Amino acid sequence: MFKKLLHLTAAVAAVTMLSSCSAANVTPTPSPETTETASADDAEGFVSLSEAVPDAILEIRYYSTYNFVGDRIDGYDEACALITEEAAQALKEASDDAKEQGYRLKIYDAYRPQSAVDNFIRWAEDTDDTRMKDYFYPELDKSVLFDQGYIAEKSGHSRGSTVDLTLFDMDTGKELDMGGTFDYFGELSHPDYTGDLTEEQISNRNKLRDIMVDNGFKPLDTEWWHFTLENEPYPDTYFTFPVSEESVAEQ
Repeated sequence: MFKKLLHLTAAVAAVTMLSSCSAANVTPTPSPETTETASADDAEGFVSLSEAVPDAILEIRYYSTYNFVGDRIDGYDEACALITEEAAQALKEASDDAKEQGYRLKIYDAYRPQSAVDNFIRWAEDTDDTRMKDYFYPELDKSVLFDQGYIAEKSGHSRGSTVDLTLFDMDTGKELDMGGTFDYFGELSHPDYTGDLTEEQISNRNKLRDIMVDNGFKPLDTEWWHFTLENEPYPDTYFTFPVSEESVAEQ
């Protein structure tokens, strides 16, 4: 099963979607006024990740059909990534750190609108739709995804300062082998999982974790690819605007 999964991942990587959303200035710290008055449908305070972190590679999985649902996800109007200004600045520093070590950041997801989360909920409720089970949740029955916390009504991504990513090796031209794929539902995805992982795979997970933590992000204990800005500017706001150039074009 894992050979099949790796083959499919490699094929998708060959057609990685690079995008360039509109530019926006990055400011170093959030103001209390901005945090308190944030409007869920307003992208003020957000930037294009590809403009703020130009060395990052984008493979926006939810704009494609290669994801656990098997369809393009609601709210992903373009194959770009948006993120808060504060998270963008920290991610740029992480990118620079990675480059010094011979890597580039490869981004799977950043800001995720609430409409996308709602799409996930509808999918999870349809237990007959198991098209992508072999690739993303082969060990689980779809009916347990809510109870085990893989699908929820709210996502930290919707607050705008969370990113899903991996490391891309500039020497080999490939992603580092993390021993499992992005969005795999299972214990294999836990950052501290060792199981049947090789020393190289464990080391690669630690490299990603160290780069992100050293630059102001906190990890999630169930997903090796998931990091949230330690001091996120909108901790209580779940945004609804779509992922598109137009959302940040007027800033």
